[in-house]
Parts: sequence; C-alpha cells; structure tokens
Amino acid sequence: LRMLQVKLVVTGDDFGYCPRRNQGIVHCFLAGAVSNVSLLVNGSAAAAAAELARRYSIPIGLHANLSEGSPVCEALRTNSSLLNQDGFFHGKMGFRTALSKGLLNMSEVKQELKAQVELFRELTGHLPPHMDGHQHVHVLPEVRHVFAEVLQEYGIKYTRVPIEPGLHNCDWIPPSLMDFYLGVEEDSFNTVDVFTAHGIRWPDIYIGLSTMGRNMSVGNIWSAVDAAIREFVSKTPQSRTVTIELMVHPGYPSVPPTGGCGQGPDDFSQSWERLHELQTLTMPELQSHYKTRNIQLCSFKDL
Repeated sequence: LRMLQVKLVVTGDDFGYCPRRNQGIVHCFLAGAVSNVSLLVNGSAAAAAAELARRYSIPIGLHANLSEGSPVCEALRTNSSLLNQDGFFHGKMGFRTALSKGLLNMSEVKQELKAQVELFRELTGHLPPHMDGHQHVHVLPEVRHVFAEVLQEYGIKYTRVPIEPGLHNCDWIPPSLMDFYLGVEEDSFNTVDVFTAHGIRWPDIYIGLSTMGRNMSVGNIWSAVDAAIREFVSKTPQSRTVTIELMVHPGYPSVPPTGGCGQGPDDFSQSWERLHELQTLTMPELQSHYKTRNIQLCSFKDL
C-alpha cells in the first residue's frame, strides 16, 4: 500500500443550509479537514455560501435537492408533482414513496435539476465540476436517467455513487437506518450502467454512511479507508492510484428558525452530531494519519 497514491476528496455536504453550517464547513476547510463542498442552492444561506467559497477558494459542486424544502424553479412552486399538500418537496422518504407510486413527473424532475444547475452558475460564476443528490435521490429509479442526462447536457463530469465497502459489517448502525442504506446501495448498483453510458465518472471508493454523525471517529474513518483500499488493491492490483470520496456533514448546530431549504432546519441539522463531525475531522491525529499513508486531500478538479 506504500506505493499506492491515494487521492481523497473530503466533501462537506449541505453547504448553504444555514449560516452556522457555512461557518463550520469553512472552519473545516481552513483547517485542511475538508477539501471540497457540495452546495444546496435552495438552502437559506446559499448565496452567502457561494460568496464564502469565492473568498476562500473552496472547490464547490452542486448538491441537487429534490426532497427537502422548496424548488428553485418558479414554475414548479405551485401545482407540481414534486410537492406535497403543504407545498414543499415530499421529504427523504416521501419522495421515495411518491416515486414508487408513479406520482412524480420526470420532466418536472429534469426542469428542477436544470434550474438548480443554472442557479448554481448564477451564484458561483461557473458550472459545478461535480453534482450529487441530497439524501441520495440521484440514484433512484427513473431519476437516475434524468440526472445523467442533465449532467451530460452540461458537461458535468463527476458524481457520487454511494456504494460503501464494508457497510454490511457495521453493526453500530441501527436497523431502520441500515435498511435505508441498503436501499441506497441497491439503487446505486442499478445506477452504475446508466451513469457509465452517459460518460459520467466518480471516485473509485465512496465512504460516508458508516461514519456519519455520532458514528464518526478517527478510528472509524481510518478503518473504513484502510478496508476500502485493501479491497480495491485486491481487485485491481496493477493500479498505482486510488481515488476516494469521504462524505461528511460538519457544522455548528442550526438554531431555528434560521436555516433549512424553505421549511426551517431539520433535526440532524440542529443536533450535536454536526459539531461532533467538525471536531473529529479537525483532530490532528487524523491529519497526521493522512500524511503517513501518502494520502493527498483534493477536490474533483484534481482527480
């Protein structure tokens, strides 16, 4: 493993969710703990986040959101299949239920995704080098095809495919959450061919489900990275480089009513778990471990 060059993209998701999230993510970036961010353009602090990314030269991509808050496309804010009876997106599980019942109009999904890319460009001055999905909606049936078309149309090269090595062995994840994760994994397996056919790329390894929130620790990140690299090397022994994306959600906890994507901040956003991630990611022993393992933190542009 010594000879292997490891490129690690540590992506702080939900940039733009609220001022305290922005503050926490910037803190992590300046500490060298996060190397890339994913912007929620319908987040209540999205414009401020884009400004911070510009000020500190933080590599930024798009966290496409179809499940939380309000659409950015004006035409879809009333009378659209993407909205529940309260006029907001259907939610993490509600979106999946509506999709499985055939209630979502895919042309509206495409319209909203394109509107988010356009708003991203307006806020940052450039197209996103990478684009993934909030709450992993981008790998869902039907959505995956539309998502891939949008990336191809805009020439957005990179995405995220949340298939995490060793996920099945993580006995600390509660069963209800594990069921959700295994659903995401299955959807991801079924998405690989679609994304490949559209010329979209993603890192060799994804990590982030087993290390979220309270489950994050230096040891946990390390065993996940090491196990993933071992598995990669055993499958592709001739490879000289391996690319990894570690998905993280650091931040200072949101204080309602500030934050969110139109509905105020959710529970995870207000919890101590965000701060726990921030504190873990900035620990010196994590940084020194990167150095001893020949791991280079970078963004998608550097892959």
